[in-house]
This record gives sequence, structure tokens and C-alpha cells, in this order.
Amino acid sequence: MSKHASEFAGLPVDTADENALLRAALAEAQQRIAQLEAKADLDGVTPLPGAGRFRTELERVTGLAHRHGTPAAVVGIALTNLAALREAHGHFAGDAALVHVARLLCGLIRSTDILARTGDGEFGLILDHLDLDSAIDAAERLGRCIESHPLDLGHVRVPLTAAVATTGILAGDTANDVQARARAALARAASSKG
Repeated sequence: MSKHASEFAGLPVDTADENALLRAALAEAQQRIAQLEAKADLDGVTPLPGAGRFRTELERVTGLAHRHGTPAAVVGIALTNLAALREAHGHFAGDAALVHVARLLCGLIRSTDILARTGDGEFGLILDHLDLDSAIDAAERLGRCIESHPLDLGHVRVPLTAAVATTGILAGDTANDVQARARAALARAASSKG
């Protein structure tokens, strides 16, 4: 028994006080866990959610599409000149390009859409309650917007190029099915851009 424990050994323990302290400690621990979980869902460079949150939302939307037959789609966006931009202007310029694109996209999508950074130069967008034709139109508009708004580095304006691919979410799809099709479609779009 420690010195401090022996000093209090003879004192009566008030169960109500002990319970209050335990409740406060538990509430504090739960708040810290919630903060860490929220932070883990965020991308480290952009103000967007990261790939983990995107995956969670995709599972939710594929479940809804399966249960209710609601239309939905995933748009993949890849900055095809990000590596060249970093090589020419440095890593900081590459991060600035990611933030620039994230802000552009956030200004163009609905508040119910889910936009996340899903890879180094890649973004994923879940368009819930939107049919495939409308999703394709929206994706093309996003790609044109990125390419028409160069990155301003102060001393130079750097054009950005983006590959965009749209994948419909079908009833019966799993999140894995959709992600596999979306990755393949984005890879084809990126290879045709370069």
C-alpha cells in the first residue's frame, strides 16, 4: 500500500462522490475518443474527410440503393499532372493544388453530397439520389471547372488537369463492387488523359 493510500485508508468512502468522479472521468474519456475518431476521419492536407470516412459513407449509400432502389453514383477525380507540378514547383505547391481543388469542388456540389480525398491526387464524390446521366453531367462540369481554374502560386499560375470517371451504384452492389468499378473507370480515364 502506498503512503498516500495508507493516509486515506481510515477515511470513509462516499459512494456518491466516487460515482460522480467515475462518471466525469468516463465522460472525459468518451469525449476524447470522439475527438480522435473525428480526427481520424479527416484528410491531413485538405479540409475534407479521408478515405476511411468515404468508405463508411459508400457502405451506407450502397445499402440504401439496395434496400430502397434509390439512384446514386460515385465520381472519381484524379489530378493527372500532380506529380509534374510537385517536381516543377515543390511538394508545398502539390499540397496547395489539393486544397485548391477541394475548395473548388466544395463550391460546386450539393450539401448532401459526400466529397473526400481518397488517394494522393484523387478525390471521391458520392452523389446520392442522383441518376447516372445527371451524375455524368455533374462530373463533366467538375472536371471542366478544375481545368478552367489554374492554381495561383503568386509568381506563376499553374494549369491543372483532371481525369473524371462516373460509376453508377446499382441495387445489389456492395461497397467493394462499386469501389472496384470506380477505380477501374478512373484508371481508364487517367490513362486516356496522359
